[in-house]
Amino acid sequence: MKHKDGKPINLPNKNRKVTFVATLIALCGLSFYLGGIFCSGKDGVEVKTIQKTVDTPKQTSGSLLMRPISFPECGLDYQDYTPCTDPKRWRKYGLYRLTLLERHCPPIFERKECLVPPPDGYKPPIRWPKSRDECWYRNVPYDWINKQKSNQHWLIKEGEKFLFPGGGTMFPNGVGEYVDMMQGLIPEMKDGTVRTAIDTGCGVASWGGDLLDRGILTVSLAPRDNHEAQVQFALERGIPAILGVISTQRLPFPSNSFDMAHCSRCLIPWTEFGGIYLMEIHRILRPGGFWVLSGPPVNYEHRWRGWNTTAEEQRSDYNKLQKLLTSMCFKLYNKKEDIAVWQKAKDNSCYDKLPKENYPPKCDDSVDPDSGWYTPLRACFVVPDPKYKKSVLTHMPKWPERLHATPERIETAHGASTSASISTFNHDDGKWKKRIQHYKKLLPELGTDKIRNVMDMNTVYGAFAAALINDPLWVMNVVSSYGLNTLPVIYDRGLIGTFHDW
Repeated sequence: MKHKDGKPINLPNKNRKVTFVATLIALCGLSFYLGGIFCSGKDGVEVKTIQKTVDTPKQTSGSLLMRPISFPECGLDYQDYTPCTDPKRWRKYGLYRLTLLERHCPPIFERKECLVPPPDGYKPPIRWPKSRDECWYRNVPYDWINKQKSNQHWLIKEGEKFLFPGGGTMFPNGVGEYVDMMQGLIPEMKDGTVRTAIDTGCGVASWGGDLLDRGILTVSLAPRDNHEAQVQFALERGIPAILGVISTQRLPFPSNSFDMAHCSRCLIPWTEFGGIYLMEIHRILRPGGFWVLSGPPVNYEHRWRGWNTTAEEQRSDYNKLQKLLTSMCFKLYNKKEDIAVWQKAKDNSCYDKLPKENYPPKCDDSVDPDSGWYTPLRACFVVPDPKYKKSVLTHMPKWPERLHATPERIETAHGASTSASISTFNHDDGKWKKRIQHYKKLLPELGTDKIRNVMDMNTVYGAFAAALINDPLWVMNVVSSYGLNTLPVIYDRGLIGTFHDW
């Protein structure tokens, strides 16, 4: 054979190809045979008992060698260590708007690689529901809050236990009576309309604890401050809680999440800094949702003497608050004694009528309203997307039907057509119902009073939590801040969760 120019074409040698293939097969067979000889009789995995250190499994397979790594136990002064809210690092940050109480994670060279020890004398937690009323003192050994709040009946130390009589600054007669009055003002708390709530400045979370029996799931929010460990008390009691503060960053929740927000003398200066804190409450509150305030300046006519102020100052504060709420389309829904309730607008008709010079202004579209992980607060309020009419509180299915109804916002989260999104949602639900049955075979304590709270570290639609809904536990659903934002779907189902980047 020749090219067009007459030069011969060099063909490959077929015999050389056959020889190469045969040699390759022979080498592979020899390698497999030798591997079998040298690896037979070895278990390959060594499991060690965890005591003061944790050892990684030691595995030998051919040339692969995994060396064990031991993590020492931290000192006892680290028993309350929370790396990103560490009081020892507060001096590095300013007091302005309490920025020091926000998340400030240490750089790599300051991170600890040790096992945080339990407090000295730690005991297994008291089981739910008894834990709501008492816990072991040695598990949360904080005396400051006990001494400061004993006259308000937050908690009482009695022998080896802390007792929680259910009192609070604004409900000294008990949280049950307080919530009963609130339900009289908000009938939607009784019929399954209100399902999710957030309690800002939660104390020891007695309000959220009482609401659990009433079918309302509350995220109790408090910073790590001079009250020492409000959130730790809440978790020890078996009540959902998370460290956090409204300061310069958005809270780690999407927009239109909660059916209800509550502040019982939480000491948040709602009208200061241009009302920026109330704008954040407006963002995370669902259209038609309720904001409840008890304490200054509500009922100032009868309370001002105990607040170290004057009636004129409190009247001025109340008028400022009412003006700010009106400018964001909140309406006074009900009021009685120390409790005032405002409702967020159900539709956009009010927002459309606001004048252009209105303060605060409406936010533009430059920042995703659902972004809630290290997103700076802005001096503007988020107007709900009018296309999500079924996400309005009064238009949503009531609890518990809401749990398995396909949320309207799944189409945006999934980025697909409505039919495809519904199919994916239902498939995820069915898959986790089967998986939970298997989990309970491997971990028989799951679904009993031995396990009270669970963190789903990488959830999608909250199907794991939904499959456990009838068990005596609650689940904190965590959605990656880098992945698909499905947290709005989780809140639309009547479940709770947060963002995290791990």
